[in-house]
Amino acid sequence: MTRIPFQEQIADLSAVALARELIGANLLVRGAGGVIIETEAYAQDDPASHSFRGPTKRNASMFGPAGHAYVYRSYGIHLCLNVVARPGEAVLIRALVPQIGLALMRMRRGSAALCSGPGRLTQALDIRPEDDGTPFDGTDLSIALPSEMPDLLVGSRIGISKAQDLPWRFGLAGARGFSRPFPRQPVMLSPQKPPDDL
Repeated sequence: MTRIPFQEQIADLSAVALARELIGANLLVRGAGGVIIETEAYAQDDPASHSFRGPTKRNASMFGPAGHAYVYRSYGIHLCLNVVARPGEAVLIRALVPQIGLALMRMRRGSAALCSGPGRLTQALDIRPEDDGTPFDGTDLSIALPSEMPDLLVGSRIGISKAQDLPWRFGLAGARGFSRPFPRQPVMLSPQKPPDDL
């Protein structure tokens, strides 16, 4: 059976839909990776999104093909890794459970907290500025979606000053290692019936 390329699997998905789909997916970057357990969605009409004011040199990859990386430097300090959805939309990878290349990740991080947070994650995976615009096609970066959608936690996004009320942060139910805890009584998304407003 022929495997459908990741880019085709997510074609035309909104950032919110893709953020849900990526929970439980396997992310691999040059021999290091694990299972994605936390994501955040950013849409083009979202005032918290880099694409809100339209294309620029900095955010050009957000307007490129789906299934490619959008990499930017946050506060001039650490890099953040995003997966592009439909044009002008992307999903921030906030945390993963490290499974492959643990020795490499420990060497890069020098800390027990390997991938619980977007900056730690990119350091552990050796994400580079030149990865911006790179496809998740299995060469340097790859993503394999889960065969079944797991139960999800839902909460508001972190570290933004606009559109703070949108429930566009998703997590893998039962996982440990989130960048920040979800609410004590988080919304649980059923794989069969996602809410219409998400």
